[in-house]
Amino acid sequence: MSETADDHSKRSTKLIVKVLIWMLILTVIIAAVLYAAFRLSPWPAALLIRRTFNEHGAKVSQALEKHVPADVSATLNLQYGKTDDESLDVYYPSVYEGSNKTLPTIVWVHGGGWLSGSKDLIANYLRILAGQGYTVVGIDYSLAPASTYPTPVIQALAALAYLKDNAERLHVDPSRIFLAGDSAGAQIAAQTANVISVPSYAKELGVMPTIERSQLRGVILYGGAYDIGQAWNVGSFEPFVKTILWSYSGTKNFMNDPRFAYGSVINYLTPDFPPTFISAGNDDPLLSHSLAFVDALRSRGVFVDSLFFPNDYSPTLPHEYQFNLDTDAGNLALERSVKFLSGM
Repeated sequence: MSETADDHSKRSTKLIVKVLIWMLILTVIIAAVLYAAFRLSPWPAALLIRRTFNEHGAKVSQALEKHVPADVSATLNLQYGKTDDESLDVYYPSVYEGSNKTLPTIVWVHGGGWLSGSKDLIANYLRILAGQGYTVVGIDYSLAPASTYPTPVIQALAALAYLKDNAERLHVDPSRIFLAGDSAGAQIAAQTANVISVPSYAKELGVMPTIERSQLRGVILYGGAYDIGQAWNVGSFEPFVKTILWSYSGTKNFMNDPRFAYGSVINYLTPDFPPTFISAGNDDPLLSHSLAFVDALRSRGVFVDSLFFPNDYSPTLPHEYQFNLDTDAGNLALERSVKFLSGM
């Protein structure tokens, strides 16, 4: 007997229902797997954040190209350690090419939430600084979650040792070194400076300084995070911040990790911390960190030069506004940074 139109319709309906049921089951399974992945590991969210940060960093770098002076030379991808992550770039005025001239040296630690970014993404800004008459070094370090705290601090110290040992050929004046950084890089730079400045802090952290405090002339900090206790003062950004700190600390319970507590540099400052220039925009979610850090340094008698803006400053200045040299504020930050350097 041939199939009637009604029988065919019923069979088709059953098939569609089965397909929909299997699609629903598959969706639930995928959702459960993703939920478990995000709950049990920082990796899935960290990779999403890394991609977003790096895309933004590439746009910022491209916008800086027109400001880069032509008369800056570079020595690129020097290995300061054993791993591929441990490399650095050196920029200096081309007039010193082929000479043994050494210059005050800025060692810059890039930002990116400890889990993204690279020296390449800030290279144009470093070239601009070098054009002001400095040797400027950009360092790469191992990123979270693959590598965790305090690996970048140890690597920054290793980079300083390498620069000290190769000072003359790299135009580095080892007696006039400045540590600098943006965002997460500012926290790494500040913590590294504290290791160099406070022997008891270095001992408690379990790391060794690689240069003398007398060699470290100053610190430049753009929009960093200096107090883990302030991590939650970010409103709707809390899940984002939790992923970043979980990735960097290596533990979901980072707030109760005694070793990670040393990352809150603000709690371990002494009068021996180097002179500091610090700035953050009026719309930077980490602004409170910078304001508190300035107060803490000044209360200990440390020289601080700061650049902040009124709450109603317009247009508002976001995180890392300093890298936008198409604005008056960005140019002012560069001008003030160079003035700070020249005074040290």
